[in-house]
Amino acid sequence: MTRPRRRRGGHAATPRRGGESLAGWLFVAPVVVILGLFLLLPILMAMWVSLTSWNGQGSPFKSGVPFAGLDNYSRLFTRDDLARENFMISIRNNFYYVALVVPLQTVLALGLALVVNSRLLKGKSFFRTAFYFPSVTSSVAISVVFLFIFSNSGAVNQLLAMFGVQGPEWFSDPRGIVHVLLGIDDPPAALAGDGPFGLSWWEWLSGPSVAMCAIIALVVWTTSGTFMLMFLAALQDIPVALEEAATLDGARRWQRFRYVTLPMLRPTMFLVLTLGLIGSWQVFDQIYVMSQGNPAKTTLTPAFLSYRTAFRDFDYGAGTAISFVLFLIIVLLTLFQRWVLRERRA
Repeated sequence: MTRPRRRRGGHAATPRRGGESLAGWLFVAPVVVILGLFLLLPILMAMWVSLTSWNGQGSPFKSGVPFAGLDNYSRLFTRDDLARENFMISIRNNFYYVALVVPLQTVLALGLALVVNSRLLKGKSFFRTAFYFPSVTSSVAISVVFLFIFSNSGAVNQLLAMFGVQGPEWFSDPRGIVHVLLGIDDPPAALAGDGPFGLSWWEWLSGPSVAMCAIIALVVWTTSGTFMLMFLAALQDIPVALEEAATLDGARRWQRFRYVTLPMLRPTMFLVLTLGLIGSWQVFDQIYVMSQGNPAKTTLTPAFLSYRTAFRDFDYGAGTAISFVLFLIIVLLTLFQRWVLRERRA
């Protein structure tokens, strides 16, 4: 008769029962089923739709729906037609949007967190609530308010008129902000030729339009409050002894911030930049309420183009393909951002 093995402490080792694995799967089964039905299955169905020419009538899984294969994807990059032009314009617009929104909202959120975390500030609860309030307000309501503020007779142009400055037609000027600042309407001959993906270099280098700049100001103002809370939580988690030790070593305020505070904020910084990157590439509601992609497609974004292609043009295959390309762009940029912010050994 074999005896059970004994551990070093003298206790008999209990053999692992196969029922434990079964019990574990039973506990996680509801979550797996819910995620499979409401997340994985819709993604697979949408992927199938992106390979068809479904017009929204009937079921996309019937045999009569034309199968397009990868044609919906290839036309976004290779065909010289309106579909590729609109997609590349939306990519250009969203690129400028991301390049301005992500740094501005991150810097503003970190600055606000440093302000409300200061020991000398009185009324911290009031300022924290005031800075966070735009983030909990309806984006549609704020977009309508900004639409009135930046109208031709709105408060912004009225304020500029008080200083003798003629305000721009925010949602009517199709020129890029770079062209507006330089005062150039006609492109130079060197930049007027064909550029990448059917757009000229003059169009790629135009910068965001005046209307897009107004939308950028709105988004930075409404999103910085949420990221402020993340930075604030990370700042309060930094041991006070570290800053006191740096102060005793003769480090100035900027040196303490650069060599003590910022390295401790690296995980939170990565989270804020990742969420900001994902959210800025998915911008839709502000575009839908304020501009609908106008003027002259200068506020058109891939998310809004996907909606317009599917639900207005009834080309659900092409619209879904745009959304999957957008998903791939977000994943690649997130991985690149993670590689840039990785921990480096000394």
